[in-house]
Amino acid sequence: MVDQRPEPTSNPLMYGGILPQEEMIALGKKYKKLTIGIPKEKQHVEQRVSLTPEAVEVLVDNGHEVLIESKAGEGARYNDTDYSECGAFIIENKKQVLNADIIIKVSPLDVKEIEMLKGNQVVLSSVHITRQSEEYIRALMDKKITAFAIEQIRDEHDFYPVIQSMSAISGISAINIAAELLSNQSGGKGVLLGGISGITPTEVIIIGADTVAEFAARAAIGLGALVKVFDNSPQKLEGLQQQLGQRLHTSIFHPKVLRRALKSADVVIGALNLWDTGPRYFVTEDMVKDMKKGSVIIDLSIDQGGCIETSEYRTLQDAIYTKHDVIHFTVPNLPSRVARTASIALSNILSPILVTVGSSGGFKPFLKANLGVRNSVYIYNGILTNEYLGNQFGIPSKNIDLLMAAF
Repeated sequence: MVDQRPEPTSNPLMYGGILPQEEMIALGKKYKKLTIGIPKEKQHVEQRVSLTPEAVEVLVDNGHEVLIESKAGEGARYNDTDYSECGAFIIENKKQVLNADIIIKVSPLDVKEIEMLKGNQVVLSSVHITRQSEEYIRALMDKKITAFAIEQIRDEHDFYPVIQSMSAISGISAINIAAELLSNQSGGKGVLLGGISGITPTEVIIIGADTVAEFAARAAIGLGALVKVFDNSPQKLEGLQQQLGQRLHTSIFHPKVLRRALKSADVVIGALNLWDTGPRYFVTEDMVKDMKKGSVIIDLSIDQGGCIETSEYRTLQDAIYTKHDVIHFTVPNLPSRVARTASIALSNILSPILVTVGSSGGFKPFLKANLGVRNSVYIYNGILTNEYLGNQFGIPSKNIDLLMAAF
């Protein structure tokens, strides 16, 4: 890789006589070349890849180096040639990739991968915070890693772009999956998700009123289904109606009202954000027992513990099961079913961050200036900064803002 940045010069006229030599040197020192490693995901669990070839090309053009493990993009239908033609180095040895200064991965590293790290590195990945083990956290701390939970990154508008993009994909995908599970071909009761003239439309119950719910409701309404949405917040329910531009059947969580609605439902989508409250079952097992035979449950909150009592944490290879004659589909990474679309969405968020990190002079100055990304740090230089994890495992945690001032 050839560094094409101009060398400092003693002739200020070379820069139009506008900036003195000393300031040009100061600006030059801000840039930091990044070495980024993209290890291969476990394909039976995760099909997405954190950076697309197009994003790699942008990073390489900005002077950075990208090491990608061979076949890391296969799940999203990107081959090694796609990456090498965009300037990435294709590496067969996983440990070599994991020795890069910055590791980017969709799913969390496993303990064996953490053991391969050289230490004092940056790791960006999802966390699945309610399912993490103390062994995982302590292994990262022992390696003095700075770890980011990509789902907790905030943008300048105080939104969570990774959650929003993956939620949009999940909401639409959930309706597509429900439609298939209702069909004869999948062992369902042979009902069309939607409605046609002269036939009562299928009923879709959505638990929650955030981004997942919005896109699930859009897809279901577009097919002609009758949609009912439940949430604890009247403001969220009103906001959802405004987003959709039409009136919906909405209700806050009255157990009797919810139980009555579930009895006639064909599809139930769990779409609650449980990050702040932890697992809480809004749909109990007794409610599920009262549902129609052959109806479908898709719990998209399962990565946070689930909001339906009969939900089980499953993988994409074992996603479907039946309980109380109700078909269940409960996986934490539903966007992985449409891996290419989801990978592009992730890459569109992560690659600009990396470009900015390089132009800022590295992660430390970048984090000092960027509160939204700093929000996603749960370990900083081997020190736990996430209070939830600290309370869960009895590990002392410290405020990231105080640590930033100290380092």
